[in-house]
Amino acid sequence: MGDFSQNGIVSTLHDFGTKSTTEIEKDLLNFSKERKMELILPCLYSELEGSALPNIVDQISKTKYLNHVIIGLDKASESQAKKAWKFFKKINVPFTILWNDGPKLKKLDTELKKKNLAPNEMGKGRNVWYCIGMCIARDTARSVALHDCDIKTYDRRMLAKLFYPVVNPLFNFEFCKGYYPRIANNKMNGRVARLLVGPLLTALEKTIGKSEYINFMKSFKYPLAGEFSFRRNVLPELRISSDWGIEVGILSEMQRSFSPNNICQVDLADAYDHKHQDLSIDDETKGLSKMSIDIIKTFIKKLATQGNSFSRETFRSLKATYYRSALDLIDIYRSDAAMNGLKFDSHKEEEAVELFAVNIMKAGEAFYINPMDTPFIPTWSRVKSAIPDFLVRLNEAVNEDNKKFI
Repeated sequence: MGDFSQNGIVSTLHDFGTKSTTEIEKDLLNFSKERKMELILPCLYSELEGSALPNIVDQISKTKYLNHVIIGLDKASESQAKKAWKFFKKINVPFTILWNDGPKLKKLDTELKKKNLAPNEMGKGRNVWYCIGMCIARDTARSVALHDCDIKTYDRRMLAKLFYPVVNPLFNFEFCKGYYPRIANNKMNGRVARLLVGPLLTALEKTIGKSEYINFMKSFKYPLAGEFSFRRNVLPELRISSDWGIEVGILSEMQRSFSPNNICQVDLADAYDHKHQDLSIDDETKGLSKMSIDIIKTFIKKLATQGNSFSRETFRSLKATYYRSALDLIDIYRSDAAMNGLKFDSHKEEEAVELFAVNIMKAGEAFYINPMDTPFIPTWSRVKSAIPDFLVRLNEAVNEDNKKFI
């Protein structure tokens, strides 16, 4: 059930269930006459074979306000890319596929690497970055939305609500972040947001002091949501993390670039479920372990750019403060789960907290070992400055690939 609360410094737009999906989409269709909308879908080929993406495509096919869909396809052979084209034809909206593993895009990526402008690692961040480049190259959208392709509970109302704040001409929002309760299969999910990000922000505030940035990040109900939208003018100067820090990194960029009055979060769903990552206690290069380290490093680097100093003693204090805050939250979540008849495993919750506490020290050590590590992929404005015709050639390469798939 929605509420009226406005906690924090960013606007919260609720869903009280008083406006139907049809009414919201009717508004969007009217807005689309002057404000074209494009959707970015970063995906792995394996997701085409799952249960979530076929439903997502089916739901999007029922919309009438979208101008174009840009699909970033990772880990696909040529035959798989052709199958992907046939798969997405059902979307019933003009679309473009970026075949990231194809020879044309690999050649362009190599060109960027020679100038130290390419993403450092494969993954969602790199995929999203190239899709944004394609969106800029097309130069038709006024507003752009992005969401993951593993959402098991997806329906088209989510997409409509995600677009609405940045498309409505009466609103001043440049950026919108989605939020929702992470409840599925009769239990609480979202361990990284609940047990890492929340208590870590509290611990950072206690350790290094209050700051506008920490206050900003604490305003978001679900800061790790992969669903967000923005107006086109945001894209050229947007810095994106190439690792699991992408969601926190984008919020950090919004805080740097815009007033809180231009930023909002919107209630997307009553329940949400997607593909889950293993905790990966024994391997810090995988699962939630890697995700937690990347997120912690993103916070540290952002705060360091604002003049905060981090010594090894700081990280020890941060770890201890975080650990106590997180354990206190587990008690609260246990009560919340019992009140709502949800299953709750205290051992697994504390196991996650113990891993995240250890990873605070690992992230801190990585920060010391490699202080020159660049946290973000270069902006597209910088790429255009270094290679003026790159976006034109990216557009041409993608279109040539798509003609081959037809």
